Amino acid sequence: MTTPPTVISTHTLSVLVENKPGVLARVASLISRRGFNIESLAVGPTEYPHMSRMTLVVRLEDHVLEQLTKQLNKLIEVLKIVELVPGAVRRELILVKVRVEPDHRGQVLEIIQLFGAKAVDVTADSITVEATGSPEKLDALLKLLEPFGLRELVQSGLVAVGRGSRSITDRTQRGERFKQVRAAV
Repeated sequence: MTTPPTVISTHTLSVLVENKPGVLARVASLISRRGFNIESLAVGPTEYPHMSRMTLVVRLEDHVLEQLTKQLNKLIEVLKIVELVPGAVRRELILVKVRVEPDHRGQVLEIIQLFGAKAVDVTADSITVEATGSPEKLDALLKLLEPFGLRELVQSGLVAVGRGSRSITDRTQRGERFKQVRAAV
């Protein structure tokens, strides 16, 4: 009897947490203790100053995702977890320093303009580019810039939000806990 192949896929989780010291460490520790890697992580405040939103990108099997979500929900500071669908609005920021020979400077500037990016620093032999967009758009930009020579690359974690008027903060799975957190502020 053969076992079915393991299907590992990428999942984007939006995690609403209390804005308290140590929450990020507890979430990251829980994931790493189970032997999983966080491919991307972005954390920032929400429209409520007492709450933060984590956007996590992880690659794992669907049944493992369910177990991981249950474990995260056990953390007291976790208010809600939503897996964002592939159609969600996703953005990243990159800063990339490109090696530029004088005779290729115009080509690089054209590429930058085509992608809606901007040159934020220009020297005699390099241009630093700032670009935001979907991961696919940024990958395409990097592929076009790569032949010129990438000297340095800095990339933010993915931030994402579901489409439509609903918000992760509209309702939480822990409604009473959410009310307590809001009342405490």
